[in-house]
Amino acid sequence: MTYDIAIVGAGIAGASLAAALGDRARVLLLEAEDMPGRHATGRSAAFWSETYGGPLIQPLTSASRNGLSPWLQPLGSLHIGRTEDAPAIERFLADFAGSAVTLERVDPAAHLAGLRPDWTLGVLEPSCAYIDVAGIHADALARARRSGATIVTDAGLRSATRQGGRWTIETEAGRFDAAVLVNAAGAWADVVAVRSGVRPIGIAAFRRTMVQLRTDPPAAVGIPMIADIAGRFYFKPEPGGRVWLSPHDEVPSAPCDAVPEEIDVAVAIDRFEAAVGWRVAAVERRWAGLRSFAPDRLPVYGMAEAGFFWCAGQGGFGIQTAPAAAAMAAALLLDEVPALPGVDPGRYAPGRFG
Repeated sequence: MTYDIAIVGAGIAGASLAAALGDRARVLLLEAEDMPGRHATGRSAAFWSETYGGPLIQPLTSASRNGLSPWLQPLGSLHIGRTEDAPAIERFLADFAGSAVTLERVDPAAHLAGLRPDWTLGVLEPSCAYIDVAGIHADALARARRSGATIVTDAGLRSATRQGGRWTIETEAGRFDAAVLVNAAGAWADVVAVRSGVRPIGIAAFRRTMVQLRTDPPAAVGIPMIADIAGRFYFKPEPGGRVWLSPHDEVPSAPCDAVPEEIDVAVAIDRFEAAVGWRVAAVERRWAGLRSFAPDRLPVYGMAEAGFFWCAGQGGFGIQTAPAAAAMAAALLLDEVPALPGVDPGRYAPGRFG
């Protein structure tokens, strides 16, 4: 069978795009693993924050809210700082001053019992929410299937060759044919480009560490996510009084099945204990995932060469921007005008790299 569009990568980016295309194109979704979502999508910190990723990502995040609403639960985020972090607090507030994001200066101690006294600066972001990543991903895959998309797993890309306006795609699962090839391969995006004879952009992967802690006292019900304004850590409460904690690390990595390093776990706990007077009773889980960025740290959506479309470089914000990004990418692929208020597709186009 021949296809209009073949998407390499069935994580949240590829799955959401396949769902957004619906039955307007014959879609093939190729996944290198035995099931979609094994890497970045399945290892998310699972929160939705309009400020995460900065003001150039915020329009995509805000535009995704309605599409994600069935999978969002109230959380809130408290951005905290010490006296020396005052300039960072002011920059943060200035960055979003002209947006629709609600931010409020607060006394952080009033929102987090046990906060150490040197953390005197606080900004509350009420709209931040828990996000059901597995639910969103499963729904996108299900919608893609209902629209007629073919999903093939264990189909790592070996090569892709374009001739006569079509791609011959060689994979571990066999050969396929498509008019357009979409690169939604996450940390492997540049690898896919090279194997397709397309100039890579320079998308680089970075390891991010997460740990689940049991603390004494347990994390209270109703506390918000806590984010260091200087980017040294963030943590959020989980059911059962647990805490999910990250040292906000970005360790350069080759594309791989990422695993946490003991030093990064230790750094995370040290930074956590410097912020709150809670005892870490146990480290119950630890994991790591890869975040991939283009050189300017903005995602890449658009046609770079004839028939080769980029849908990559989503960093750590691919899930929270998935509905809007997929709608924009689908419109571009179908030669339509994206209708997303406040979102400029040209900002994310691959042509910005020359």
